[in-house]
Amino acid sequence: MSKSTMGAFLLPEGFAPPPLVALVREGSVLGEAGRYALRSRTERRTRRATPYVGRVPVRVADPVLLVPGFLAGDTSLSFMGRALRAQGFRTYRSAIRANIGCTLDAAGQLEARLESIAARRGSRVQIVGHSLGGMLARGVAVRRPDLVSGIITMGSPMMAPGAHHGVLTRSVDVLVRLNRAGLAGLMSEDCVAGACARQSFEESRLPLAEDVGFTAIYSKRDGIVDWRACVDPVAEAVEVTASHVGMAVDPRVIDHVLGALRRRSVDSVVEVDRGVSA
Repeated sequence: MSKSTMGAFLLPEGFAPPPLVALVREGSVLGEAGRYALRSRTERRTRRATPYVGRVPVRVADPVLLVPGFLAGDTSLSFMGRALRAQGFRTYRSAIRANIGCTLDAAGQLEARLESIAARRGSRVQIVGHSLGGMLARGVAVRRPDLVSGIITMGSPMMAPGAHHGVLTRSVDVLVRLNRAGLAGLMSEDCVAGACARQSFEESRLPLAEDVGFTAIYSKRDGIVDWRACVDPVAEAVEVTASHVGMAVDPRVIDHVLGALRRRSVDSVVEVDRGVSA
């Protein structure tokens, strides 16, 4: 964001927006998407060669809510959702068509969505969030540990939301200007510099309940945000080699997401056996 729109507190000392040339690294998303397509083709061939009885994956207990990043909607995580379902996870969309509105409103929407899923499935929910979606997941998990069993963030600059590329700076500025012009449903100045922004930022840095798992996936090749801002000290940090956008489709990243989801699902089963609500 530019100085005219962003609160200085969103860019703490020690963090910085990626340089202009960093955006070139985002071009690798084409190769990452191709890698996903290649794996999908291989898996389809394997399924066709497998007897029908053996094709049905073992259903995993914890439901999973997928939350898209800034400027994106649920469709941006459709490939990941397909991969998770193939491994037995029940996935749910966030109902965010485009993540361009007030962050507190989006967090409230996610909370309501979590309540609905938890009531339907009778269990807490794991959240996988990309970029801004991960920051929203972090804040909701702080407020509602009764609904969230674990979160996995991908390229989410929780430690410094303002440490992002100038491309996003201009995008945010446009949204704020349109909001000022009277277009409802978009980020306002309060969302990037006022009380709304400060509350969202502070919530994303508060401690999590001990029984809420947290995995933070980051990439030093990230051309959109400062990778250092994505490494929360209370999380299990996992480094990958992927672009910021490509984290949503790269099968190598999806493998790490699956691993984290499975570990948390096993922990949830152990908690139930011990008489602890999961």
